[in-house]
Amino acid sequence: MVEWIVQDGLLDYDDAVTFMEARANAIHKGDADECIWLVEHPPLYTAGTSAKREDLTDPDRFPVYTSKRGGQYTYHGPGQRVAYVMLDVGKRGHDVRKFVHQLEEWVIATLAEFNLRGEIRDGRVGVWIVRDDKPFTATGEKPEDKIAAIGIRIRKWVSFHGISINVEPELDHFDGIVPCGITEHGVTSLVDLGLPVTLDDVDVALKRTFQSVFSES
Repeated sequence: MVEWIVQDGLLDYDDAVTFMEARANAIHKGDADECIWLVEHPPLYTAGTSAKREDLTDPDRFPVYTSKRGGQYTYHGPGQRVAYVMLDVGKRGHDVRKFVHQLEEWVIATLAEFNLRGEIRDGRVGVWIVRDDKPFTATGEKPEDKIAAIGIRIRKWVSFHGISINVEPELDHFDGIVPCGITEHGVTSLVDLGLPVTLDDVDVALKRTFQSVFSES
């Protein structure tokens, strides 16, 4: 059984990490159910285990937290749905690559609920939207914007951290970092793409698509 928790208000990042680590440990011991925790943070940057100092271009803009998740710098803030996934990867096949792929597919399936085509790219973490509404790039290609980030940690075969989907964040808040170390592409959100979508709408879509993507084997 997977417990779903929707957190009210803006959650302190350190409090989130404390909860996730405790819950992941309890899941490993068999003392707690798996958990999907839907939260929203105040504006902040996090540095994953592969973060490069030069990619933090405005270190004084928002608080910066060192995170044990994989990946580089990312932004969290109001209007962005963060889904922390505390799941037993061991009972789901002991396959980290498959698990990350499932997270990507979960985001893509969630976006499809709003008639959006999310795509993944080799060498680029996260989920991307091809912008048919923007001019071609200098290299003659269609521009692409990032709409969702993925970064996890696995300890004793239980995951924590997770995914974030841009619903209606202040997109200029991303300007203080090079998101995931990628300079040639931008960021977008559901509302930026012209969809009048709320966090509650995204929560419904996340719950609806979860079972179609994840299984215990």
